[in-house]
Amino acid sequence: MKRTVLTLGVATLAILIIMMAGRSTTFGSTMEDKPATQVKIDNFVFSPNPVTVPVGSTIRWTNQDDIPHNVVSDDKSFKSKALDTDETFTYTFTKPGTYTYFCSIHPKMTGKIVVQ
Repeated sequence: MKRTVLTLGVATLAILIIMMAGRSTTFGSTMEDKPATQVKIDNFVFSPNPVTVPVGSTIRWTNQDDIPHNVVSDDKSFKSKALDTDETFTYTFTKPGTYTYFCSIHPKMTGKIVVQ
């Protein structure tokens, strides 16, 4: 009985190690290959603005302001929830084009992403 429990425990541990090794390798290579381009939201401004990126790029907006903001594309292809301080929103651009966006809470805040 003790031998069966020990064998099952070792087998389970081996499976977990293999699963974790595969997961970290996949995650690491994805993050290293295409890191997200950062857009800061602060003092009622998206910065940098405009941003030009290749197709397949991910943009990460981070609210560094002390009030909520969101990110809404003019063509409604993406929309974040209201982001509190230090919260982020990411979107991956899979098609070339010019994407204009704004904060629907503060509509005078606008930005532009150019995807080539």
